[in-house]
Amino acid sequence: MRDQMMVLPFGQVYRHLRTGKFKALDAHWKHERFPLTVDYELIVMTEGVLYLSYMGERYTVRKGEYLLLPPSESMREGFKESYCAFYWLHFTTPVSGLPPVVTLPDAPGWMTREDCVLLPPSGVLPRIEKLVVQMKQLQDTVRNGYPRASLDAMTTSIVLELYGQLSTGAPAEVEPAERKQIYMDIIDYINRNLTNNIKISEIADVFGYNPKYLSHLFAEIRGIPLKQFIMNQKIDAANFMLADNDRTVTEIAERLGFSDVHNFARTYKKHTGLTPSEYRDAYAKRMLYHV
Repeated sequence: MRDQMMVLPFGQVYRHLRTGKFKALDAHWKHERFPLTVDYELIVMTEGVLYLSYMGERYTVRKGEYLLLPPSESMREGFKESYCAFYWLHFTTPVSGLPPVVTLPDAPGWMTREDCVLLPPSGVLPRIEKLVVQMKQLQDTVRNGYPRASLDAMTTSIVLELYGQLSTGAPAEVEPAERKQIYMDIIDYINRNLTNNIKISEIADVFGYNPKYLSHLFAEIRGIPLKQFIMNQKIDAANFMLADNDRTVTEIAERLGFSDVHNFARTYKKHTGLTPSEYRDAYAKRMLYHV
């Protein structure tokens, strides 16, 4: 589906069908042949590589990336063995008269339409931890028997989170190239060093800029202070680790560069309203599904 975009109606509630987490047993797994007649499927990769063929296109989806497939008469199936793990979500959209896919070079007017959301079929997720936590919360909601309205609302929130991340994950094209590069380099540096106690002065030293200038540049492009962005990334990473593995709270605090577990717990509660243990108790129930 080169040069094509998925089309989803804007301002509508998407209907949850089923969701889960898949983890291959070994490197010899290959996706089975399955139809996708009426529903969309969103895949969020957390480990390994997925090789999937659909609608005449071969997708190679790696850790930190997503794949969004539209409904069609085609079968989706693996074309190569590999080890991988991913979260998946099947949903449908209300009848809107919109096509599930458009080719932008042939229909440039779609980019300015206000009645739909356009999403590339695959790409890198700027904040995968946030999306994974939301999918984990949806699984917990399913398991606890919440009403359909809750499941549909959370499904819609997940899809719009994806849309939001792709819309704001990089600076706008109007930014000069050198400012955009600095911005992207800062984000890469923060993500690589989340295990440290990152200071703005340290980032400024690495890139050779005045700390105040760097903070101003980042806030201008991103819309939030650099210090807040660093903490948001740490909290998102903490949510991911609390919900998706068995590390202790002390281990998570150490891994994220906090001076001690008490400092981590105070900071976490200040930003989320919950203690780390309360968050884990609420959202750490595991659900494994086959796709």
